[in-house]
Amino acid sequence: MTTATMQPPAPTAPAARPWYKREFYIGRAVEAEEVMNFSRQAASFLRSGIPIIDALGVVAEETSSKKMREVLAELQRKLRGGMSFGDAIAEYTKVFPGYYIAVVRAAELTGQLDDAMEQLSGYIERDLAARRQVKSSLTYPSIVMVLAIVAVVVMSTWVLPKFKSFYTGLGARLPLPTRMLLNFTNFIGTWWYVIVGAVVAIVLITLAVLGGKHGKARRDALLLRLPAIGPLVHLIAVERFCRVLATLTHAGVSLPTAVQVSADSTNNRVFQTKVTEARELMMRGGGLARPLADTGIFPPAARQMIRVGESTGSLDEQLRSAAIFYERELNYRLKKVTDYFEPAVILFVGGVVGFIAVAQISAMYSVYHQIHT
Repeated sequence: MTTATMQPPAPTAPAARPWYKREFYIGRAVEAEEVMNFSRQAASFLRSGIPIIDALGVVAEETSSKKMREVLAELQRKLRGGMSFGDAIAEYTKVFPGYYIAVVRAAELTGQLDDAMEQLSGYIERDLAARRQVKSSLTYPSIVMVLAIVAVVVMSTWVLPKFKSFYTGLGARLPLPTRMLLNFTNFIGTWWYVIVGAVVAIVLITLAVLGGKHGKARRDALLLRLPAIGPLVHLIAVERFCRVLATLTHAGVSLPTAVQVSADSTNNRVFQTKVTEARELMMRGGGLARPLADTGIFPPAARQMIRVGESTGSLDEQLRSAAIFYERELNYRLKKVTDYFEPAVILFVGGVVGFIAVAQISAMYSVYHQIHT
């Protein structure tokens, strides 16, 4: 039976500590795999009746990550000092994301911390699997594209100029493909510093417009508009929102807090802005399904499942079904995009290599013919 109707008070942020007592990390403090393993092991210990403070010590001894071991030792020290587990992990936002903290806090209030830790472990595992699939699908085409660019640069810089000197010494009239290739090589060799400067300027302008916190909203909006990539980014945000919201509502987190944390978990400013507006309407008594539908960012199936879940009191189950559906849809579309992308890369590489081969062979035949005539 779902616990989505439970409304524990919204979690409050812990008081800010002096700067000399804060933990500082460069980049991500702990890998997501370590957090997943910790969550699963902690759930097993809690089900066995072992207190969380003792479970932290056992997991710390078993983990191979020095950073995770330090974090667990600090958490154990804070718990001995009388701090709750939810408040303790809230001080490590580089390790535990917002939805993780919200679920733990709600689970502590409802006495279901073991189930919550198991759910969090499963969510992180699914998220990691999706990330690995995306990376593996794009690795081969990316490597081929990079190798093709490197090959073109090497040939244009070192190989083709030698042929140019050879053809010039013969004084023969070269065919059009060969002249095009040599003119391109000559342009690269003469104006390379201009090309490098233009590339650097474009990169700097792009970083100035789209980089940093101020450019994130523009960057996210641009990603959603890109062909092929935009639909994938959209599906990723929808799937994550539904998955996190299902986990939070099942754990008993109050709906306004759950909606805000789920929006933040998408890491997309467009979604965050629109869902925040929907949350304000929901707080005024507009329900959840209609304000989310009015944002225009949720597909019809998601809107229908949310509406049914809100009407029947099974919101967490419907959201979980929506997340599974969009996870499968994302996998299908990702495979479709990569199936088109790989042949496109191969055709591009084949076209470049073929053009160079035709230019060289036609030049040799032309020179040979002119010498004999």
